[in-house]
Amino acid sequence: MPYVNVGTENSIPIDIYYEDHGAGAPVVLSHGYPLSGKAWEKQVSVLIAAGHRVITYDRRGWGNSSQPATGYDYDTFAADLNALMEKLDLHDAVLVGHSMGTGDVTHYLGVYGSARVRKAVLISPIPPFLLQTDDNPEGAPQGLFDGFVETAKADRPQWLKQFLENFYNYDVYGGTLVSEPAFQSSWNIAVAGSPVAAVACIPTWLTDFRPDVAKLDVPILVITGDQDRILPKEVAGERLSGLVDDLEYIVIEGGPHAIAWTHTDQVNTALLGFLA
Repeated sequence: MPYVNVGTENSIPIDIYYEDHGAGAPVVLSHGYPLSGKAWEKQVSVLIAAGHRVITYDRRGWGNSSQPATGYDYDTFAADLNALMEKLDLHDAVLVGHSMGTGDVTHYLGVYGSARVRKAVLISPIPPFLLQTDDNPEGAPQGLFDGFVETAKADRPQWLKQFLENFYNYDVYGGTLVSEPAFQSSWNIAVAGSPVAAVACIPTWLTDFRPDVAKLDVPILVITGDQDRILPKEVAGERLSGLVDDLEYIVIEGGPHAIAWTHTDQVNTALLGFLA
């Protein structure tokens, strides 16, 4: 299987698994918590058919990538993405992130710049800044995320189930836009991930991306659902529209956090239009 090595932990290599399909202008897809690159299955074939080279990868701790006990912070996530970009020598790429993956994309651009990138797409975004502070009153209180950490530590499989229920708005879309086998498949991927990563990723959601957002110098597409329970548009996506000059902002009616799965046609239409 294809990997890019990004370091070692004691005697064990830390490798990031990726897939590279199709030909044409490259599109790099960065998935959200607590899934893997498989989360993009409804986009990959459509992008390939539209004439794009499509690269997916698994964040460290998830999918087929290594599961180290270290490196769960956005400096490291961005460095992992940069290692992949350099290994494949990608240029004029479009970076597409979902949820946690939007942090990868935003911080990569903030740290490494846009020399290899021509556009970026943020789906159900986590930037600009989720934590409630004196200069960010729109954010959520620290105690909310502390509670998430304690719940994940106490019973990781149950925490992941509850998270995915809100990820898909399963009480609304279960049995229609999200089948029971599809939900179970997501849980299987999630629970197979690193127990360390399942907890350690949660504090990263409070990363302040505002300095990175200020450096964005490529066209940006933001897609969010108006029923997102994980990252409501009022605290994330909606705020980006006032911080980035070259930004297109699309709200999908009825869309949960997992709009790339539940509202595939709308997401793919917007994505292909932006890439074109």
